[in-house]
Amino acid sequence: MKKASLEARHISLSYGPTEVLRDINLKIEPGEFFALLGPSGSGKSTLLRLIAGFNQHQRGELLVDGQDITGVPPHARNIGLVFQSYALWPHMNVWDNVAFGLVERRETRDAIRRKVAAALELVGLSDYARRRPGQLSGGQQQRVALARTVVVEPRLLLLDEPLSNLDKNLRVQMRDELKRLQRQLGLTTIFVTHDQEEAMTTADRMAVLDGGVLQQVGSATGLFDEPVNRFVAGFVGTANLLEGRIEAVDEDGAIRFDAQGIGPLRLPASALAAAPPAPAPGPAALSFRPHQVLLQAPAEPTDAGRVWLDGTVEGAEFLGEFSRYRLRVGQAVVVADQAHYAGHPVLEEGSFVRVGIAPAQVRFLAA
Repeated sequence: MKKASLEARHISLSYGPTEVLRDINLKIEPGEFFALLGPSGSGKSTLLRLIAGFNQHQRGELLVDGQDITGVPPHARNIGLVFQSYALWPHMNVWDNVAFGLVERRETRDAIRRKVAAALELVGLSDYARRRPGQLSGGQQQRVALARTVVVEPRLLLLDEPLSNLDKNLRVQMRDELKRLQRQLGLTTIFVTHDQEEAMTTADRMAVLDGGVLQQVGSATGLFDEPVNRFVAGFVGTANLLEGRIEAVDEDGAIRFDAQGIGPLRLPASALAAAPPAPAPGPAALSFRPHQVLLQAPAEPTDAGRVWLDGTVEGAEFLGEFSRYRLRVGQAVVVADQAHYAGHPVLEEGSFVRVGIAPAQVRFLAA
């Protein structure tokens, strides 16, 4: 299949006075597996449907392989969309569901037979051709929907919350299947999800949307390690955000930060090692991830390379691979994840601990 590119230039869409998409600029490379990630109401599904042709933007350009497809009706775009509900015909068997688009295009019987057989083999359902959708599991129905979409050889493949109807174990299996199929076909694929884990484990890159605004675009590690604002930091993974003010950057590169509810902190120059240039004085949030926090008993010797604070355990959750602690540090709350090992008890509520923050892992987010 031909690998197509997609580019959105200054796309805006409103429903009456309500702006749903605001000045979206985005470029997706040929053959890329790309995710649109965001909470409900962020505009991600609206953008996906706009690409498919079911929504129409009022401003901007939408280009596939450099050609503006604004105004082109959905059936003429040759873009495949797999709906969240799969939208299979319940009265048709699997073979006829997959063949439907080819029949509508008036392809020859030989071509239909050959292409449907290949599509069913691709998704591992050759033995299920005569079954109806109601006789299939959720994962099998999703494979039928995928086969029905790819059999017509679309320029782009769009997936709308493709795994949301499946249980946890099947979601993990199916996201691996999606990735395998996408790599095998080399088809430019865009999928919508609100599940950060789903996006991070499958997509080459992702775009985070909120309130119809594109917040950040990048790889999973890029967005996780270098969020551009508070929303991205809190939505892509879990983040501690200590509000406060950068008072000054000293001559040796150390940063003086006044954290609300905690007080003055001095972070050495290593706090900027992964994220230059130095932040300017002014309101900011100090961001760091729960798994980057080290907890120690008050009597234990501390690592001089960390910034240490006194904390009290206010709550604990045992999550199997790790325990998540809610800590009171001054008047602020810090979340810390600690790996679990057999024989290591979960800290009790009320326990006093030393809270160690690695300066090289913190990020300063502007107000």
